[in-house]
Amino acid sequence: KGRLSKEDIEKMVQEAEKYKSEDEEHKKKVEAKNALENYAYNMRNTIRDEKIGSKLDPADKKKVEDAIEGAIHWLDNNQLGEADEFEDKMKELESICNPIIAKMYQGAGADMAGGMDEDGPSVSGGGGAGPKIEEVD
Repeated sequence: KGRLSKEDIEKMVQEAEKYKSEDEEHKKKVEAKNALENYAYNMRNTIRDEKIGSKLDPADKKKVEDAIEGAIHWLDNNQLGEADEFEDKMKELESICNPIIAKMYQGAGADMAGGMDEDGPSVSGGGGAGPKIEEVD
């Protein structure tokens, strides 16, 4: 009659649950990989921008460039990595880049409001009082 038996339905529900967890793992992995790629390429573009790159200390700029190129190379060789590997690499790259970029922004004042990725804080200066950091949702 074309109807599914109770056993068939139960089996299909179990398979759906199994695939749901696999899909969630895959989604988490893809999101972590994309976040790392986006951060690395955004940072690379940021420091290649003459307005920003010229304000970095040459040693700091080299350190950031090397970290970015290392992360991109790692990504190229680890396309099938796990989510936690991508997240660890992201934290490693952020721990190198963020302090250097923050130091540059603190020294640059109000004219350097652009260039950060959307996850970073928005920086705007108020006169000579130094930068004012506002949280962005």
